[in-house]
Parts: sequence; structure tokens; C-alpha cells
Amino acid sequence: MNRICSALLVLTFPLVGGEEPPEERLCFQTNGSWSPRLQLDSDVAIVYGIDKNLPARIESWRSKGYRIHVMTGVSWGHYQDYLEGRFDGTIHADEGQTGRDGKQIMHGGGIYYICPSESYGRFLCAGVQRALDSGAEAIHLEEPEFWVRAGYSESFKREWRDYYKEDWQPPHASVDAQYRASKLKYMLYQRTLSQVFRYVHDYNQQHGRAVRCYVPSHSLLNYAHWNIVSPESSLLGVGCDGFIAQVWTGTARTPNVYEGERKERTFETAFLEYSAMQNLVRASGKRVWYLNDPVEDNPRRSWSDYRRNWENTLLASLLQPDVWRYETMPWPERIFNGKYPADDAALKQPEATRERVSISKAYESELQAVIRGLGEMKQPEQSVRWEICGTQGIGVLVSDTMMFQRGDPNPSDKALGSFYGLAMPLLKRGIPVQPVQLEFAGIPRYLEPYKILLLTYEGQKPPKPELHAHLADWVKRGGVLVVVDDDKDPYNAVREWWNADGMSFRTPRQQLFKLTNVPEDAVGWFAVEKGWVLRESLSPAALTYQKDGADKLRSFTRQAAEKIGLKWTETNALALRRGPYIIAAGLSESGPALDANHLDGRFVNLFDPELSVISRVDLQPDLRAMLVDLNAFPAGEPRILAGSCRTRNVRLSLGTFTFDADGIADSMGLVLIALPAAPTAVSVDGKELPKEQTAFSNGILRIRFSNTDISKKIEIQR
Repeated sequence: MNRICSALLVLTFPLVGGEEPPEERLCFQTNGSWSPRLQLDSDVAIVYGIDKNLPARIESWRSKGYRIHVMTGVSWGHYQDYLEGRFDGTIHADEGQTGRDGKQIMHGGGIYYICPSESYGRFLCAGVQRALDSGAEAIHLEEPEFWVRAGYSESFKREWRDYYKEDWQPPHASVDAQYRASKLKYMLYQRTLSQVFRYVHDYNQQHGRAVRCYVPSHSLLNYAHWNIVSPESSLLGVGCDGFIAQVWTGTARTPNVYEGERKERTFETAFLEYSAMQNLVRASGKRVWYLNDPVEDNPRRSWSDYRRNWENTLLASLLQPDVWRYETMPWPERIFNGKYPADDAALKQPEATRERVSISKAYESELQAVIRGLGEMKQPEQSVRWEICGTQGIGVLVSDTMMFQRGDPNPSDKALGSFYGLAMPLLKRGIPVQPVQLEFAGIPRYLEPYKILLLTYEGQKPPKPELHAHLADWVKRGGVLVVVDDDKDPYNAVREWWNADGMSFRTPRQQLFKLTNVPEDAVGWFAVEKGWVLRESLSPAALTYQKDGADKLRSFTRQAAEKIGLKWTETNALALRRGPYIIAAGLSESGPALDANHLDGRFVNLFDPELSVISRVDLQPDLRAMLVDLNAFPAGEPRILAGSCRTRNVRLSLGTFTFDADGIADSMGLVLIALPAAPTAVSVDGKELPKEQTAFSNGILRIRFSNTDISKKIEIQR
């Protein structure tokens, strides 16, 4: 596992008094108040919204022992006071994002997306002040989003004239206009967030506080795929303390194309999305939480669909070994109090008569067992390693400019094939490929974990020329750069640094090749000091539509590994050990020639609500398992192994093992405890547990009880 500790050259606001922020491993977000059905195993409650009811909602969670963060939308929200002039006496209705048809782009419920002015930034600061006054320990500014199809409002035209010192151009008029419009959208939300970050920093200085600022954000891959522009990597340079990686079924199920077939690949897409977000903070020392969502925004799916896809995204997040903080869910009220069709068969019924049911007891138990496990993902570095995977040290270079080429008149591939055409063929064969942020190439040691980097400028462009110098230096020191690009991207012709200020390159790739002394339009292999460059004049997006396109890409990458003596390995599964936990996934579409993988030992799969002990796990395609490896614990030492509740205050003394347990009210509590011998008695709050609610076998005690929001004392006499 590679851990990079070098400093990221960004604007950093020091914590007042040099305080270290608390660990805050687990969090969730809610716009409601505490209730017994929302008693979650978590360090932090993120209270949503900056309305007048915020102080009361905060207090309801704080009184139950949760640390308090506050989240609000950046690009949308119930901000009519601002739009209708009640905030500063000026009507700002023309700041709604507007499409080519003159219609404002709505978020729903009469709320539309904002084209942010500096006065809008001041409005957000005033709202954030309410959170600061209520004692929030951190502020989350959610989803800075500007739609690619927007850019036609009067407010955007004003910003264009001010920024570019030229008349506004309709974004659809040319690729140059589209690219410049996206750059401006990117800057506007960067400016707005910078305003709020600075405001909070100044507040900290004045009040001796250490309030932090985070941005819950979709991944670059998803924003590009959904045709949205967001400031992404640039936010670390204007005072952001980290991100929540908003990856969930809704983003990860977006179809992509592989070997000519377009379909949902939720697990693989989520794996790449989470990895992209981790690479935003990897070199900075800043925080990232990985979001998972057990239900999803779409209320028309079934419980079985939600559960299946949640397991996919959760496994994908756990296969990122450097991250151990999680947002376990947004909106727990819709999960534990909501009603949805039971299964996919129910969806075939007419919607008007379709029966909707509450969450099953089994799913409730599974969720609570998994959340407890998530809280234990911070394991010693030496105990975290890949058990099963393909060749490591391979990355795909990505840039925020991927979001700048998604609109008319010549949008890049609809299915984002310029990226997935490079990454998916490797991941499908068990190679844990990572998106690597091009903007950070100049950070010391940022590129060091990678032996092979794949690059295309189809669908994206390098934002600055100096990034090429760092990339060329990485190659000269022994890296292998595989460039797959046919130079036919029309955005090569936009007004940018490679064709301005004395440069006259037809494509940015040519300028990179000049720095590596590779002929500008060459194809094939070229030695560059200790490293190599391969250029294949092909379109990565076009490869995704070819049945043998993935094989071609793997062949290029395998040749790159051979050039530097890197062992090439393909597998049909991924398995990562994290201390006593093993995260395992079988891969589909991985090729018939690969041998099946399996794990032998003694395991409990936390996706099994009964927490059964099993001795073998066959990693068949699409299998998902979050395993507790029972053999990883010292023999004969009493301990809690797993449980569908929150466990605290574990104590062992004079032959008595005790702990406190609470959970979602009216759910089933099940706890597995390692014991050297059968207990003589088990009691809950001083009352002996009935025999039918306990079982002991092979050194494991299983106890069952009904969860309540009020903590129970469990006592086991040995």
C-alpha cells in the first residue's frame, strides 16, 4: 500500500490553537430531528439545511451524544429570500441557470440551480453564520454544480463579459465557446466556495474556533458523465478541508460501454469513482469520507434493487485501502421509515396499485452489522494488503477539463468512453487501476506509486503546460506512458496554451512529446532515458464499441509492463485484507480463461443478517462479501466479533464480559462473541436472557435481543 505524505501546495487555514480535529470515522446526513428509529452507530450527525429550525434540529442530535456538522446546498436550495430580493434589497431572479431554450434549470419543487455571483456568495456566508452560531463543528457545502446545457442567462452573460473582456458567445456556437463557457462555470463556483471558506476562516480567528469546511461532491467521472461542471480538484487550493465522495447507486449505475455492450456496471463504476475522489486528497493529508446509500434517490425502485446495488457500491468503497471514513447513509428517515416495493417482481404491477412495504428486519440487521464494521476499517498499515488482485501500480490520467467537452456542438462520447475505454479493460481483469489527477502531477511524489500511466487527450485537455514537464520527468525516471489518442478530438482546436503565446502545436499531445524527445506524430515504442512512451493512434471511446477493443488495450498495457519487468497478472476477483476483515468481490465479464478464486478458513459475511459461520467463499462473478476472518483473532481471547447493533464500553474482569448495546428501535440485535468456553449465564439489563436467544458453538456465543435506542447492558458470566 502506498501512502503519500508530501505537502500539497494549497491555501491551508490552520486550526486555531493548533488543535487536531477528531477522527470522526462515521457520519450520516439528515434534515430531520433525532428519533428512536434513527439511533445510528456514528460519530457525527450532519444536520442538513440552514433554515430557522436549524438550532432546534441540531440540539436534538447533540443531546444524544453526536458531534454536529451542518450541510447545505451550494448550487440550489430554499433560497427564495435571496432570489426575490429580501436578502439585500436586490432581486436576483436572473441568476437561475438557464438553457438554450430560455428556460431555467430546476432542481425540483420550484427550486432552480444558481449561476453564482459574488452577492450570492455573501448570501451563503450569512446562512452559514446561523450554523456557526448554533455550534457546528464543520460546514459542508454540497454539490457545486453548473449544468453544461446552461450558460444563457443574463447573469452568466455579465460574468462572461467581466471574465473574458469580450462579448458573450452562445456555448453551442463552437467548441471554443463551449470550452470557455465551462471554464467560466468552473471558476464561478470556485470563487463562491472560496468566499465562504474565507468567511469561516475569519470567524475562526475572531472566535477562537476550529470549524472546518468540506465539500460533498460527486466524482469527476460522474459529473463529466452527467454533463455537469464542478470545481473538483481546484477546491483544495482555496481552503477546502476535504470532501465527502458522493458515490452511490444513482451515480454508479449510469451505463457505460464495454466490449460493445452498453449496460449498468455498478460495482466497477463505483470502484473507479471512489478511487478518483481518493486521489483528490491523497497527497494533501486532507479528509475524504466515502458515501454509501442503502436506498437511493429514485423512489420507484425496489428494496431488493436498493440492497443489491448498495452492496455493490459499499464493496467498491472498501476496496480503496487508504480510506477509513464513511458517510454511512444520507436521509436515514427515508431508509428506516420509508416504504418501497419489496422486490423487482412488484415493480411489474401498475404503480397506482403497487404495494409498498417497510424495510425488512433482515436488511435492518445487515445495515447495522455493516456500519459497525465500517467503524473498524482504520487498521494498522502492515495488516492491510491485497489477497487477490492483478498487477498493481497502473493509473489512468484524468483532468477536470473532462467536464468541459460535454456539450454542443461536438460533445465527447456520451458514455464517457475516452475514460472507460482505458480503465474498464484493466479493472475487469482484477487490476486495481486508479484515476490519477493530472492537475496534481507537480506535487512531489504524487506520481511515484505508478509504474504505468495511460493517457488520452480525447475528451479532456491538460489545463497547464507545466504539468507536461512533470509528466515527462516521471517518464525519464523510469515510468511508462501509454498514449492512446488519434488526435481527432475537435477540442484540440480551442484557444488554449498549446496554440497561443508563441506555441503552435496542433494538439497538446505534440507538446508533451517534444518534451520527451519523441517525434510529434510518431506511433509505436520510444525509449525516453530510463522510461518509455508508447503511442497508439486510436480512439479510446471507439475501442469500447469494439468486441476486441478491451483486448487491444490490455495488450498495450501488458507490453508496457514487460518493458520494465513488471509482472503481469490478471484475476477474476478482488480481495483486500483490512486487519481481520476481508473485502471480496467476484468479477463478471472477466474472461473464461481465468481460474476461479476461493477463500478457505472461518468467516462471517456481514451481508448475511444471520451472521452465519462459513468455511469457504467461492468468488463467483458478482459475489459480494464483507468478511470477518475469525482466524485472524487470537485464540481464547474474549471479544465481540460482529453485531447488528452499536456496541460500546466493552469490559473484561473477574470472569465477566460486559458491554453496552443500542440500535435502531424495533430492529433485531444479534451479537457474536468469541469465548474460550460456554458461558454460565447471559443477562440483559440484569435479566437473564432466555436460552432460546443464546447459542454457543465452536468458541462463538450468539445472543439475540430486541434493539432499542436506549443502551442495554449485556453481561456474560464465564
